[in-house]
Order: sequence, then structure tokens, then C-alpha cells
Amino acid sequence: MSVELISVTESFSVSRQITAADIPMLVEAGVKSLICNRPDGEGNDQPTITEIRTAAEAAGLSIAYIPIVSGAISSNDIKDFSTALDKMESPVHAFCRTGTRSMTLWSLCQRAKGVADAQLLAQARDCGYDLSDALRSIPVAASKVSGSAASEDHFDIVIVGAGAAGIAVASSLMTRMQTLSIAIIDPAEVHYYQPGWTMVGGGIFRQEDTVKTMASLIPDGVRWIKSAVGSFEPEDNRVLLEDSHPIHYDRLIVAPGIKLDWHGVDGLVETLGRNGVTSNYRYDLAPYTWKLVSSMQKGKALFTQPPMPIKCAGAPQKALYLSGDHWRRNGVLSNIDISFYNAGPVLFGVKEYVPALMQYIERYQAELKFGHRLSRIDGDTQTAWFETQDESGATVEVSSDFDMIHVCPPQTAPDFVKQSPLADDAGWIDVDQNTLQHKRYANIWGLGDAMNAPNAKTAAAARMQAPIVANNLLHDLGRVSGVAHYNGYGSCPLTVERGKIVLAEFGYGGKLLPSFPRWLINGQRPSRLAWILKEQILPPIYWKAMLKGKEWMVNPERSKADQ
Repeated sequence: MSVELISVTESFSVSRQITAADIPMLVEAGVKSLICNRPDGEGNDQPTITEIRTAAEAAGLSIAYIPIVSGAISSNDIKDFSTALDKMESPVHAFCRTGTRSMTLWSLCQRAKGVADAQLLAQARDCGYDLSDALRSIPVAASKVSGSAASEDHFDIVIVGAGAAGIAVASSLMTRMQTLSIAIIDPAEVHYYQPGWTMVGGGIFRQEDTVKTMASLIPDGVRWIKSAVGSFEPEDNRVLLEDSHPIHYDRLIVAPGIKLDWHGVDGLVETLGRNGVTSNYRYDLAPYTWKLVSSMQKGKALFTQPPMPIKCAGAPQKALYLSGDHWRRNGVLSNIDISFYNAGPVLFGVKEYVPALMQYIERYQAELKFGHRLSRIDGDTQTAWFETQDESGATVEVSSDFDMIHVCPPQTAPDFVKQSPLADDAGWIDVDQNTLQHKRYANIWGLGDAMNAPNAKTAAAARMQAPIVANNLLHDLGRVSGVAHYNGYGSCPLTVERGKIVLAEFGYGGKLLPSFPRWLINGQRPSRLAWILKEQILPPIYWKAMLKGKEWMVNPERSKADQ
């Protein structure tokens, strides 16, 4: 779907995120220059600035990159934006996730030139943006904000993030109690079934079967605030949206997901999606993985895994197994040199599953390179460099050429979480690992990939966490008895070959937590039944059960002392 340009003046327009495919339309519309205000890595379907710049410059457009962390516009940002507008050939088109940051920056630049707030607010409203809170939050000495205060939005429960964890916990709450006022905040138009992307990269799932509209998934009775969170103000029981509008809450649930740090590897963003460089961690790149695998007849294939934490720690090697299996079935495996470069010290963090996985490493003749972190990549020469340690313990860099490389990017907490009072020293939401309640703010809970409990970051973990958070929040309200405890459960269906899976299920400390009796599915051995579970059963369970508040195979333990 092509992006819609919102005309602000004859020489300036804004929009939501654009893609390289939108560039011809922008040129046809007369745009001469672009300004990107969205930092890379905010979304799983977000093209990098390098991809946009390459397409823009090829079409004769100039482009400036002024990334703004949502809700954190500084005076230097305003100055940089103003300078870019003055220097660039018009018409200029600016974009971010929703267009709000771009519209706000333009308005603040105009205000600095003496334009009255009333005029700017009216102009923004005509374009579909309410900037009353944004202008109020960034005062300028030369002018005062006019107009009355925006009406307060107050809810019993506010949920930040409408990914797997956010929607699941909203549905779990609604299943238990329909009388609460609940809001869920997320700007995304679509929702992805991310566990399916490995299967897309293996030629098993269709890309389009891993996505649905967000509107179709928000639970009935829950208000969807289609915006991004800019900051948290837990002392005042409110969050500020990226336009600075406050949303007040009695209790808060934070589930914003994880940030893919594509810039954590030098040169990676310049070559993603071409030169044999791919990743199943992005919706639009998973089909490229399959294109590379299905067309490869000989050469060198590299698979990488960065330092923990990452979401679905098995996904990097799943790509290796499905690729190796395809090459074996097509009789070309002997012509392909496979290497797995893992920044960690072991193949898998739970030792009981390693013997079965090693059988497949040997079957596909893959060379294991532990303690090797991908540090930089040159797509044009198809060369990758890795940091490791030599025999004396000194850090050294080694290189390898490649014909194909599957990259798992480094991952961090979202910027607006890292910079918030909710974060621990490493930037993750600081929760009690058993109750998932925040350690410092008693009316806040966290779940999903952005919180700091030492569990595997998987959709299966979120499936278990959602009813625990729902129960414990309602216990805090005095509506249910007993505090539920999370045991760290996570599941990683390791697709070792087409038709068989090693179903790893474990909790805190690597304790095995199988869901099925060993006679049905022995998770320490490759299983055809586990494959059927992954391919045919788990997707409809995700869409029709987990996201609908039907808590399949979830029965959290409750503290007897609290019952």
C-alpha cells in the first residue's frame, strides 16, 4: 500500500514511514528532498535509512537523516530540522513512524520564526495531528502556548505495546473482568506472527500468512490508542505519547517488544537484502532468505548469532538447519561450506538438547565457531569480520568470505524504555522474575521481550506470562485471590529438518518443563509430531486462542500464602 502524502504547505509535506517502493510516487508528486525523522530499528518491517537513501539518491532526491526518539525532541533537533529545511531544495517531504514527529518539528521551527501557536495548532489539526500537548511541553521564550488544556484520558489499566504479549494480556484481562476500562497503545497498522518467519525463510510458510491487521486483533472493549509512547512518568501515573499528550492510568502494563539494532554491525544496513545478506528477523527479508537458499548450488553460507539477550535464541540456528536440509535433499550439500558463528560459548543454553542438535550439525557438515561476534560486513566484496579471542586472550578480528550470510542482529530494549525510570542498569524493564511486578513501582507490570527476567524471549514465554500478569494485577485490585508465579517457561521449536523438530521447553536455570508426556513428544529427540505442532497447530492457537484470551495449557502456580 503506497504511502499517503499529507500536504502541510506548497513546499512541505509529511507522512508515515515510506519504503523504497514509494520513491517513484514521491518523485512523480514533485518532491525534491526527504527528511527521515525515524530512528532505525523501531519496527520489524521498517526499512533502514540506508535502503531509503540508496533509492532516493538513485532517483535524484537529496535526503537528511534526523532521527528523533519518540517523545524526546530537543532544541538541537529543532535546529537541525530548520537547517535542513533551509538548505534543501523544495518541496521537502518528511516522515517518521506516523508523521507526528515530523509535523511537530516543522511546527516548532515555524514557532521559532514567530508564527502563533493558534495558527500552528489549526494547521496541524487540518493535517490530522493534535499538537496541543507537544507545543505545551516545549516552551519557547518568545511565545506562550495558547488554548485550553487537552482533555485528560484516564484508564483503569493502560497497556503499552500491541505485540504478542500486549494483546494476549489485554485478552486475558477481558476474559476475567469486562468492567475495567483498558487502553492499549501502539501505532502499528499490522500485527506479525514472528515465529513464522523462520518457516518463510525455509520455504514452508507464505509471508502473507504471518500478518493480520491490528484492528482485527484488538479485543472488544479495549480502546486502541493508535500512537507511540514517548516517555513514562510513573510518579504521576501517566505516559506521554510522542505528541506529548498524557494518558493517565491506575495500573500500567509495559510490553513494547525488543529493538533490532541493525547498526550494531558496521556496514550491515548498507547491504541488507542484497549481496547475499539476509535475515529472518525482518518480515520483508525472510522471503529473500528462501530465494538465496533455494537458488544456491555451491559456495559458502554463514549463519550468525550475536551476544544474548535476543528474541528466540534458537532462530539463528533454525535458519541453518532448514537451509542445510534443503541443500541435502537437493543433492548439493557437499558443494556448500556451512559455518555457524556464535558469539556465545555453546550451541544451545540448555545442555539436554545439545546432543540431538549436534547430530544435525554433523549431518549438514557445519563448522561451529563459538566466541565469534559479527562486527562488520562488506556486501560488495561479500566479506564478514568477526571479533574473537586468540590463545592469549587478546581480542582479534578474523574474516570470512561468503556467498550467503544469514544475520541475527544485536538486540536491545527500545530507546524510550532504556531512557525511562522503569529501566534497570542495562535498559530493560526491571521486574520481579516471579510475579512480573515492577521492583520499584507497585502498580506497574512488565512482560514480553523488553523486561529483564532471565527467561527465553519467545512467543511461548509471552503466552505463559500474559495470564500471570492479568491474575496478579487483578489480585492487586482485590478482585482475585492468590498471586501467580512465573517459572521462566519458554519454548523453542528447533526446526532441525523439514518434517522434524527438537521441541525445547525449559524455565529458569534451564529446568526442563515439557508440556507433553515423553511417550507423545520427547523434546530431546527430533519429532514428527512436534513438527505438526509447529506447522499446523501453533499458528491457529496463536491467532485464535492466545490473542483471544483462551489460555491453552496455561495453569500458573499461585502462592498459598496469598490465597
